[in-house]
Amino acid sequence: MRYFLIYLGQDHPAVCSLGQLRRDPHILGWYTHMRSQNPPLAPDVYICRLLLLRCILEELAWTSQLPDLAHLIRREDIPRAPQRLPRALTAQHDQLIQKELLRRNDLPANVFLLLRHTGMRIGECADLSYDCLHNIGPDRWAIHVPLGKLKTERMVPVDSFVCELVQRLRFFRSFDPLPADGRLLARPSGKQTLIKQLRPYLHDVSAAAGISARIVPHQLRHTYASEMVRAGISLPALMKLLGHTDPEMTMRYVDVTGNDLQHAFHLARLHPRHLAPPPKAPVTSPRTGLGGMVDSLLFAQHAIEMFRRSLPEGPPRRSLDRLSNRLTKILSQVRKLSPAG
Repeated sequence: MRYFLIYLGQDHPAVCSLGQLRRDPHILGWYTHMRSQNPPLAPDVYICRLLLLRCILEELAWTSQLPDLAHLIRREDIPRAPQRLPRALTAQHDQLIQKELLRRNDLPANVFLLLRHTGMRIGECADLSYDCLHNIGPDRWAIHVPLGKLKTERMVPVDSFVCELVQRLRFFRSFDPLPADGRLLARPSGKQTLIKQLRPYLHDVSAAAGISARIVPHQLRHTYASEMVRAGISLPALMKLLGHTDPEMTMRYVDVTGNDLQHAFHLARLHPRHLAPPPKAPVTSPRTGLGGMVDSLLFAQHAIEMFRRSLPEGPPRRSLDRLSNRLTKILSQVRKLSPAG
């Protein structure tokens, strides 16, 4: 309210009562004033000021019997807060946490190892069925992840280590006093209670591993996504693994470091995909006669194609297209005359 009153005093000094406030120009002008500040306001600060002033105006509308005040700031005026997703773990933190989880080897430790190596959300893991592990081929296994946050279900391919984790969780489930309900993890007091019991465990693991930063379970999912990208998985396949329907959301999960960029750059330089493969060097001496003519025509055709791809669209490139087509026809005729066919 103090910031708003300062704005009114500077830009609208004639306003001296609540009844004089109007949406246009007073409220809308204040929006413009805040957005034009230099340095600009942080999105959280902008949203917070709108929300607080809206609450004050709604209270004043009731106490001062001025109902119009409650409609000066509308719901659509308040932008959505920027969504901050947890970042992937560093390689060092990832190794330390996995090492500590393997050392403990109890029920929560195996749950978090399963999250780390499948990219599941913690809520999806709580919903896993007892028979979630499926054999889809010789030495090929996948975990069926049920309907989750985005109302999607998926099959996540897993390796032998994850299969062992599932077997351990089944072993722990067999000792639980609760009756079998078809789920991999027992729920003494419901799903949310189970999740609340698991979250503090990761904090204890981080502290035991000597990590001072606060680690949340969702970072394991981001770490899995970044690991898959470094392994060479495509974006559509990663969307399937994570259960996303929007590629933009998937890209926000991927943590591309400077080392990743350097590796991708040098790999692209060594194996450029946009270039045609170079002609193989002849193993024997060059052929003579019609065979040698065929070899020469193939080399010329390759050189023209390489030069054509380096040109932008235009008359020179179209001229090379016509020349390449003529060489193809000549090559076909020469091959017919050759004894080798």
